[in-house]
Amino acid sequence: MRALVVEAPGRIRLEMRAKPQEAPDGWVLVDVSRVGICGTDYHILKGNQPFFEYPRVIGHELSGRVASDAPGLAKGELVVVNPYVSCGRCRACLRGKPNCCRNIAVLGVHRDGGLCERIAVPAQNLYPAGDLDPDAAAMVEFLAIGAHAVRRSGLGADDRVLVVGLGPIGLGTALFARMRGAKVHLLDANPGRLAALRESFGFERVHALAEGQEPLERASRGEGFDAVFDATGSVAAIEAGFSLVGHGGSYVLVSVVKDRISFLDPEFHKRETTLMGSRNATREDFEAVMAALRSGAIDAARLKSRTARFSDVVEALDAWTADRGDIVKAIVEVGA
Repeated sequence: MRALVVEAPGRIRLEMRAKPQEAPDGWVLVDVSRVGICGTDYHILKGNQPFFEYPRVIGHELSGRVASDAPGLAKGELVVVNPYVSCGRCRACLRGKPNCCRNIAVLGVHRDGGLCERIAVPAQNLYPAGDLDPDAAAMVEFLAIGAHAVRRSGLGADDRVLVVGLGPIGLGTALFARMRGAKVHLLDANPGRLAALRESFGFERVHALAEGQEPLERASRGEGFDAVFDATGSVAAIEAGFSLVGHGGSYVLVSVVKDRISFLDPEFHKRETTLMGSRNATREDFEAVMAALRSGAIDAARLKSRTARFSDVVEALDAWTADRGDIVKAIVEVGA
């Protein structure tokens, strides 16, 4: 079978590997249908992804078809893949938090992922896609990250919210914050992206970074935001975001960076800021996303902005990595 291997930063190739014919106990073979490309993949390609070792088959936003009958799953059935392989034994897992398992192995990050024709996945990590199509099913994982961040924040209706960084993860966060009834504001360095989100997704409260702090001050009436979500992957942006949180507000770090983050403690304490990290997602979040896609609350067709056949994936990844400005979600078509 073909597999896309990242040998080192900037070095990728398609290679031939033996197609798995058997899965370990409790695991299921899945023929990959679609793979979404996300910020983590771009970070891997550029060499700035933490907790990563080369070489690696990347790809963790996956939909696929069950290769042979398995308990609760029929051969050929389309499934959504939860790529977070947890141990089930550590304290986090036993407390119902497998998304931050002490021994987590994320497909495409800590172990080989799904940019290949067949992969083995734990049965508990496969969710029947039902009437979702393969493209939509491959988008569930990245949307679930935003859904998890919003759920973790405890966001309420009418809360004043700022989402900083409007890549796919930031957009998913904004969509689920809006579904909770929050007044969602968007901040990004790319005015073109903001204009596209206004046109395609109906976000009216958009702010370009170049406009400075004054529009945000007006938007929050000088009181800051009840919740700020960072999805930038930028240390400078994360540190600047502390000053945007209102008194009694929350700051949710959805993105991850390699470096240390610092903030002014007197301001942090004065506001009684709640600071939290949000990592991955749980089955509850995946199910919430699938329900939103089925109901039409989120339109998967509006999210897909690039596609490539698997045979063209090397050239496509080079192009997408070089210019991500107008990409919401890029999809690689691997199988049926």
